[in-house]
Amino acid sequence: QGQLQESGPGRVKPSQTLSLTCTVSGGSITTKYYDWSWIRQPPGKELEWLGSIAYSGSTNYSPFFKSRTSISRDTAKNQFTLQLSSVTPEDTAVYYCARGFGLAWDTWGQGTQVTVSS
Repeated sequence: QGQLQESGPGRVKPSQTLSLTCTVSGGSITTKYYDWSWIRQPPGKELEWLGSIAYSGSTNYSPFFKSRTSISRDTAKNQFTLQLSSVTPEDTAVYYCARGFGLAWDTWGQGTQVTVSS
């Protein structure tokens, strides 16, 4: 069973770019046919899927975040990364990385709190 761990700054200033990394252990991010997603949960709100990168390297983004989101990977480090640009306080949330098939996730990271404030 794989394990996922998010890492990145806990605080980002408005208008900056939020960058988070998910390190995967116990399995390769190139293993067919997994998708590797970024999901967040703002305080008091439901989970929001931001986007994913497939085992093949192809990406898929939520239309709500597509203009501000970029997901990439480093196969040598077995990591994938989220970049969310032009953040505002509304981007404050717990951010999760997860493994699954499409939007059916079977393994999650523990989550990391990101606060957007000046």
